[in-house]
Amino acid sequence: MTIAVIDYGMGNLHSVAKALEHVTHENVVITRDPRRILGATRVVLPGQGAIRDCVGELERTELRGLVDDILTRQAKPLLGICVGQQMLMEKSEENGGVDCLGFFRGSVDRFPLDMSDEHDQRLKVPHMGWNRLHQHHDHPLWAGIDDAERFYFVHGYYVNASDDAEVYGTTEYGRVNAHVAIGRDATFAVQFHPEKSARAGLRLLENFVTWTP
Repeated sequence: MTIAVIDYGMGNLHSVAKALEHVTHENVVITRDPRRILGATRVVLPGQGAIRDCVGELERTELRGLVDDILTRQAKPLLGICVGQQMLMEKSEENGGVDCLGFFRGSVDRFPLDMSDEHDQRLKVPHMGWNRLHQHHDHPLWAGIDDAERFYFVHGYYVNASDDAEVYGTTEYGRVNAHVAIGRDATFAVQFHPEKSARAGLRLLENFVTWTP
């Protein structure tokens, strides 16, 4: 039993791997070897930085087709994290517009630069720090996690999914209700960093490694 963290040169790979090792006895590997990724029982798609770079590196390392295959044909559990969530959408406004993998319908939009909270206090962009997540639908990955639990975020763009049935969690930041957890079939993806989200984040990773879609 192996969990493969896809190494395409982008993302907080070692922190994610260490967090997974903390919650499971399964073998956790950071790899870009297609045979090891396809042979794994579960796959994690991380991401960090500009989305154009992430999509570009996925293509440069010739892993984009493999990820597409896992999403559409392999039916093994896949967890997208941070930009790993954003890349699963159809397109992103970042970097002047970037075509993404298109597994989920919807876009990645920029936070307005003039946002304020309910007290008319200016909010910083990117959205950085702890915020509450509101669960929209039941999902095995929410087991043992309270609604409105806090998770750790770092992002200047947010997912706006087209299908509400695929939205499993949202976070409010100013006037924006960001779709920070989405899922379909054997794929689940989150904007926050579970590896940095203390107990709740570790519980979500633990749920992922025992999840049987």
